[in-house]
Amino acid sequence: MPEPARSRVSYVEYLALEARAEVKHEYLDGVVRAMAGGTIEHGRLSARVIWLVGAALTGRSCEVFSSDVKVYVAASNRSTYPDATVVCGRVETVEIDAEAIVNPVVLVEVLSDSTEGYDRGEKFRHYRRLESLREYVLVSQREPLVEVWRREGDLWRPVEHGPGEDVRLASVDAAFPVDALYDNPLAG
Repeated sequence: MPEPARSRVSYVEYLALEARAEVKHEYLDGVVRAMAGGTIEHGRLSARVIWLVGAALTGRSCEVFSSDVKVYVAASNRSTYPDATVVCGRVETVEIDAEAIVNPVVLVEVLSDSTEGYDRGEKFRHYRRLESLREYVLVSQREPLVEVWRREGDLWRPVEHGPGEDVRLASVDAAFPVDALYDNPLAG
């Protein structure tokens, strides 16, 4: 997991630091954390999920964004870079940061050994505070397994999808095959 900075900064100070930084940082209510670099497999799975979800959204008024786009959680004063973000309708931002989305419907994180606990725990607790969020998708690097955490009223329920199954994103009425996500034409 990334190391926290030593002193607290305002969100405006964070934005100024981020504009000059060579690496991305998360903002956690005054604490700035550098994000860990990804593996080749992480990058491949992130790109595949963006491609597959984007194709499944064709013809809908929804768009998928890469990890270059921040999501801001006003309720916890937190800014992160999910591996993929889906917005339907108009993209909404916050006055203090016109480049941070505040209305995602679906967020995707590709799990790694160093971030899995954080993605499942602290980060998910903050994401759940986004009123617009309907599904949180966790993609395993270890095995062909995709978990979709779906909001049902005040509860979040997981549904696992493995080989031979389709990942169903009910909130955007889209699906894609697990096998297509994990297909690697470059593998021996």
